Amino acid sequence: MKEEIEIPTDHPRANSLRIREKLVMNYKLGIVVPQGLIAHGRGEAFDYILGERTIKPAFKAITAAGAAMLLAKYPVISVNGNSSALAAKDLVKLANITKSKIEVNLFYRSFEREIAIKKVLTEAGAKEVFGVGDQASARIPELSSERRKVDVRGIYSADLVLLSLEDGDRTEALRKMGKKVIAIELNPFSRTAQYASITIVDNIVRAVPLLIEEVQRLKFKSRKELSRIVKRFNNEKNLGYCIEFIAKRLIEIRKRKILYPETMENLSPWL
Repeated sequence: MKEEIEIPTDHPRANSLRIREKLVMNYKLGIVVPQGLIAHGRGEAFDYILGERTIKPAFKAITAAGAAMLLAKYPVISVNGNSSALAAKDLVKLANITKSKIEVNLFYRSFEREIAIKKVLTEAGAKEVFGVGDQASARIPELSSERRKVDVRGIYSADLVLLSLEDGDRTEALRKMGKKVIAIELNPFSRTAQYASITIVDNIVRAVPLLIEEVQRLKFKSRKELSRIVKRFNNEKNLGYCIEFIAKRLIEIRKRKILYPETMENLSPWL
C-alpha cells in the first residue's frame, strides 16, 4: 500500500511515522476504526518508553510462545483491524508454519468491516479466513461484547489463541474456557497482559517476524523439549521484568542519562 505522504528516511522515528500512516490509510479503507487509532496511540506510548526495540523479557516470551504454538493441537490466530493493517502478511506466514487457523474477531463489528479485513488477509496469502458474517455463530460464555461471536471451526474449538492489542475481557473469558492465550501487548499493566498465558510485551510489527523466526528454529525440537520450554516460562515473573525495565528506563531518562534508544547502554542487561 502506497503511503500518502513521504516520510523522511533520516527522521529519528521514521518507522513509527510509517506505522501511523498505514493505520490512517486503513482507517480510510474501513479496516481500522477511530477507536483503534486511540488504542495504537496508547501502545505507542509504551513502545517509546521501551525504546522502540524488543527487550530480553519479550524474547523469552517469544520463545515460549513459539513452543506453545508448535505443541498446540488446534491453534487459532485472532485478527482485528489494527493487526491486519500492520502485520497481515506476517500473521498469514505464522499461521502457515504453525498450521494455525485465522479468524476475524472484532469489538466494533460490522459485516462490511469483516469483509474488508478478510480481503486484506486473503491478499496476504490466507487460503481460509474464519469468523466472517454468519460463520461467527458460536458464543464465548460470560462475554457480552461483539467479541463473544466466534466461529465454531476457529476460536471456539481452539486449544490455543494468539491475539494482539488490548482485549482483557476476552482474554479472561478464553482462559476460563480452558484455552491457552498468547497476547502481543505493549502495555504490561493491561488486563490482557495479566490474564494471558504468555504475554509478549512488544510491538506487533517486531514481535510477529521474531515469532516466525523462533518457530522455524524450534520446529526441529522434540515435543518433550518444547514442553520443557513452556513449563519453564512464568508469565507473571516475566511481566515483572518488563515493568522493572520500564521503571529503570524512566529513572535513567529523568537523570538525563538516556535520551534516545541508541544511548541505552545503561540498560544493556535488559536488552
